[in-house]
Amino acid sequence: MSVDVEFFFDLSSPWTRLAFANIRSKLEGLDYAITWRPFLVGGVFNAVNPAVYESRKPENAARLARSFVWLKQWARLAGVEMNFPSEHHPVKSVHAMRFCCALEDDQEALERFAHAAFEAYFTGMRNLDDPKVLVAIADEAGFDGSALAEQSTDPEIKERLRVNTDEAIHRGAFGSPTIFVGEENMYFGNDQLPLVRQKVEQLS
Repeated sequence: MSVDVEFFFDLSSPWTRLAFANIRSKLEGLDYAITWRPFLVGGVFNAVNPAVYESRKPENAARLARSFVWLKQWARLAGVEMNFPSEHHPVKSVHAMRFCCALEDDQEALERFAHAAFEAYFTGMRNLDDPKVLVAIADEAGFDGSALAEQSTDPEIKERLRVNTDEAIHRGAFGSPTIFVGEENMYFGNDQLPLVRQKVEQLS
């Protein structure tokens, strides 16, 4: 039986970049169906996890620097280039996530754009808060970037991002990535992918 896996993500999150790169290989050989769910992690932090902002204060700089060291070690394990943090970090991701929501009904297209955007931000150090940069990234990935940018400003797309974010909060999310296996089993972060695999195996 194919197991449903939902992957709630925000393009601004470095740990999400790793989980996005790793999840298919971690689930290789299993019968699963993944659904990419764009949401706004800042909205989640504001609602249920404001401690994230505390961790970014100057008095916590040493701890944050150490986490970046671990992040790059995880990136090496994943075979992912990670030029992070860049001058754009922490980036506002609302424009980028609206681009993703505009593609959500075409999951293959959404995955392709997300891959290009993750590469642009974490490898290319490009600014995902700049709509012109997003248009260029979309064009490079084979989309009509200008048309996608126009679609992303539609009130229905803006509402979809709000709804996705509210749903994630309601279901218990506190950061990105949040991964659900079979609706009720929630996992957080790149390091919990082995648990995701274990649960998919159990439910298959």
